[in-house]
Amino acid sequence: MDNIKGKVIVITGASSGIGEATARKLSLEGGKVVLGARRTERLEKLAADLRKAGGEVAFQQTDVTNKTDVQALVQTAVEKYGHVDVLFNNAGLMPLSPLRDLKVEEWERMIDVNIKGVLYGIAAVLPMMREQKSGHIINTDSVAGYAVSRGGWAVYSGTKFAVRAIAEGLRLEESPYSGIRVTNVSPGAVQTELPSTITDPKIKKQVEEKEKFRGIKPEAIATAVAYAISQSDEVAINEVIVRPTAQQN
Repeated sequence: MDNIKGKVIVITGASSGIGEATARKLSLEGGKVVLGARRTERLEKLAADLRKAGGEVAFQQTDVTNKTDVQALVQTAVEKYGHVDVLFNNAGLMPLSPLRDLKVEEWERMIDVNIKGVLYGIAAVLPMMREQKSGHIINTDSVAGYAVSRGGWAVYSGTKFAVRAIAEGLRLEESPYSGIRVTNVSPGAVQTELPSTITDPKIKKQVEEKEKFRGIKPEAIATAVAYAISQSDEVAINEVIVRPTAQQN
């Protein structure tokens, strides 16, 4: 993990779940973490915990659906530490429902957070990373980005398929020329707050039960992120799938 020490790492969706676990892991490994999320009080508490443990940390209230917010988060990192080495596009929503229910506003919200939020993150760091000829962009994708496994998952899976396509396009465009590494980390069932965004009662119950009894801890995903960052600069871990052992799809 020596390659993490001293790196400036921006994390969205950092107030809970995978984002919080990753911030704790990377800070422990010597990374300088810059945290973004909507819930400022949680960011304040997390930042205090990390500083108490000797970590270097900054935070900025961030709604990833707001391009200006994402730019401000990156600017906070630049003002405090001079540059950005890693962006972890982690913020996401999962309000699952069958298409026939026509929850169009939920579809739009997922597109805004899961796709446009990733693009806003890329836009905020790409010019700087191209200029410095180095950088690493990591996205929280999902096993749902590889297959639509059941009813109610169509739009969410669509957003995660899109993230895979965007990441692969970014890799093809930038990695050979600017040295920017691109990684998608795709979790299966994880014990997080994500099911709380599901408004369909039946699907919500199914997902909550699955993640409660079979879901892995967010720390497992944090370890995968740290593994990707820790590689030497000539090595790119492009895709990592992390499932519970017992999960079939």
